[in-house]
Amino acid sequence: MRQIVLDTETTGLDPREGHRIIEVGCVELVNRKLTDNRFHIYLNPDREIDQGAIEVHGITNQFLEDKPHYQDIADDLLNYLKGAELIIHNAPFDVGFINAEYSRLDKAWPGLEQHCQILDSLQLARKMHPGQKNNLDALCKRYTVDNSRRDLHGALLDAEILADVYLAMTGGQTQLGLGQQDAEQNSGGGIEVQTIRSDRPALKIIRASEEELSAHQDRLEAIEKASGQATVWSRLNSQ
Repeated sequence: MRQIVLDTETTGLDPREGHRIIEVGCVELVNRKLTDNRFHIYLNPDREIDQGAIEVHGITNQFLEDKPHYQDIADDLLNYLKGAELIIHNAPFDVGFINAEYSRLDKAWPGLEQHCQILDSLQLARKMHPGQKNNLDALCKRYTVDNSRRDLHGALLDAEILADVYLAMTGGQTQLGLGQQDAEQNSGGGIEVQTIRSDRPALKIIRASEEELSAHQDRLEAIEKASGQATVWSRLNSQ
């Protein structure tokens, strides 16, 4: 199964107002394993970027002056995406911009939905965690995914982070790619398993002193007396 985790950055919020894509970032999952097959490009939008958008992603008009235009990469991007399931956080936003870009080039563009399946990870998160924050930062915190590099939004970085979040949300990676031969022998060809070794020294065991044990026993007896011998341990001892 081939999945593409996709994110874009744009000049503003609404393609119907002429806003354009300025960055596309994609990472590939094959059978729930990240591959090195990525797609990342910055684009010259032929228009000014809204100041509010610059504050979000930090991409400036000057930086994009020598970058290619969407029509220069449209075929390559579509060939990369075709046939895959796209995983996008708040998919209507990114898909709306992508469809607007292709519609500029081809009035008969049928829509990205005709070339790919689309999974909206935001809607998935809302079903799994109703009534909670489900933006990417909140999900990183919930699933212990490192987003410490995310001072500003970036299409490729956010796609990488979303891939980790998606795998955590849906059960993690089913194949670790470690010790495949041994794992298949041990598990009958199922999920790969490998013992994790650690060079850390054994934990030191600190035992309670006689004085501490005596103080503990005195405390238990005081609790038992105050409860009228209703403590759990007194009932267990009487059985």
